Amino acid sequence: MSHEQDVIHAITLTRIGFYNMAGMLDLLRRAGSATAIMEHSADIRQLVPDASPRLVEAFRNSGDAAHRAEVEYAWAMEHGVRVLCYGSSDYPQRLNDCPDAPLVLYYKGNADLNQQRVINIVGTRRCTVYGQDIIRRFVADLRQLCPRVLIVSGLAYGVDICAHRQALQQGFETVGVLAHGLDDLYPTAHRDTAVQMLHQGGLVTEFMTQTRADKMNFVRRNRIVAGMADATLLIQSAAKGGGLITCDIAQNYGRDVFAFPGPVDVEECRGCNNLIRDNGAGLITSAEDFVNAVNWNDHRLLEATRMGIERQLFPDLSAEEQTVVDVLSATNDLQVNLLTVKTGIPISRLSALLFTLEMKGVVRSLAGGMYHLLK
Repeated sequence: MSHEQDVIHAITLTRIGFYNMAGMLDLLRRAGSATAIMEHSADIRQLVPDASPRLVEAFRNSGDAAHRAEVEYAWAMEHGVRVLCYGSSDYPQRLNDCPDAPLVLYYKGNADLNQQRVINIVGTRRCTVYGQDIIRRFVADLRQLCPRVLIVSGLAYGVDICAHRQALQQGFETVGVLAHGLDDLYPTAHRDTAVQMLHQGGLVTEFMTQTRADKMNFVRRNRIVAGMADATLLIQSAAKGGGLITCDIAQNYGRDVFAFPGPVDVEECRGCNNLIRDNGAGLITSAEDFVNAVNWNDHRLLEATRMGIERQLFPDLSAEEQTVVDVLSATNDLQVNLLTVKTGIPISRLSALLFTLEMKGVVRSLAGGMYHLLK
């Protein structure tokens, strides 16, 4: 069995079981591989004795689905899209515990989807200035308290796009979960941000190309947003909305859910206030509240922040490392060639120093060979 063939078989299964992903996932877990299932496409009841007549018929007539899968795989390979299959090491491992996890994800980007810490930020498409200020302050403060976090959202208007843009600005990697295939982008107004994310995060979807961004696709998409993350943060929401759906799914997955409260007479805050009132979310008012609640504290950094001590004063830096930090303190986000000029350190030696500083959590490498000091 080749890896390529098993991936194509997995894509085929998503076509056959699109409306019963939990059932298809259960079948995959029992059979062990997509290929093992497709080998019984003509007699699926050998694997599933109680298979419905509809499922039996779908497997017997799986030729069209198999052809579509081959076309999709070829398109992905041509366009640099990675096809992540359930059970593989690069598939988001947090989704493994979800009973309706997608069998296949299409991913384009450079972020590790299995980072130690992953959060999602969700909420209304009608994000107010109050909500934008919350996101801006939260993401900036989180960068100081917990500099290595992957931020996930849905690239929609309002809270989603604000979260992505603030993550990019603060040097976080950020991933958008789409409600359509990677051959298109909705809304088109967010294309420039999406392009940035490909170099500082990525885009992921369970939907094949030529899939329209229909309303129900956004609801399906929300389970991936919830399942990929350790915690869900609701910024603003009306009494009903997609953000609340994501929170409900996250709760069912056993994930932490938090919400920012808002004025009681503002419609865009009613959903958050109600969720907190009904014990559906923990109340937070700051990034420090959040990291304390999930126990992500970097005690040394928290203490340093409170005392106003900059990272460059930490005693565990060598003289050369301190020189690099000093230069970045004066002018942050420099490329290696400029750093070597300003520090006087040969580029071969500088590369090793930057790697060490990144391992110590002092600097962060960005797209285009840039380095950012985590103040």
